[in-house]
Amino acid sequence: MSSIPIKPNQNRFLAAVDGFREYRPRSLRNSPQIETPSRGSNEVLLLEDDSDFSAVLVEFLRENGFQVVAVRNGVEGIREVLQSDFEVILCDLMMPALCGDTFFRAVGRMRPHLCERFIFMTGHYGSQNVKRLAASANNAILAKPLVFSELAEQIAFVSVRNIHLAA
Repeated sequence: MSSIPIKPNQNRFLAAVDGFREYRPRSLRNSPQIETPSRGSNEVLLLEDDSDFSAVLVEFLRENGFQVVAVRNGVEGIREVLQSDFEVILCDLMMPALCGDTFFRAVGRMRPHLCERFIFMTGHYGSQNVKRLAASANNAILAKPLVFSELAEQIAFVSVRNIHLAA
């Protein structure tokens, strides 16, 4: 049985998934499934500067039927939101070039309807910046290491909210 071992620098990002201490492809484990109503667009914008963690998230999202556009910072993210109407925007808060909260405010000025589609991730959950964002934005903020079942639940919530807002 093969699996993708967690590299030492990934331990701070990944929670144990279904009791395993390593991330395993879906064919080898019972991973949380994202139950979302079909709406046409299954495109997720992922903003994450850690390439190893980004690769794990991309695999998880693709296993659940999403098309993923992955970028490393908010500047690259701006280019993408100008080109596409993403169903979900999964955004790290601490990134180089343009951090997540600044990216969120920029998107709010350019394409405000996308602000309801953000899910934030951070390894600095108790910081003042995160507390300010939590007080001002109506979006989920997930703490790293991520629990994939919580991520799946939040993606499903955003997808359902998108449908209700569009109706």
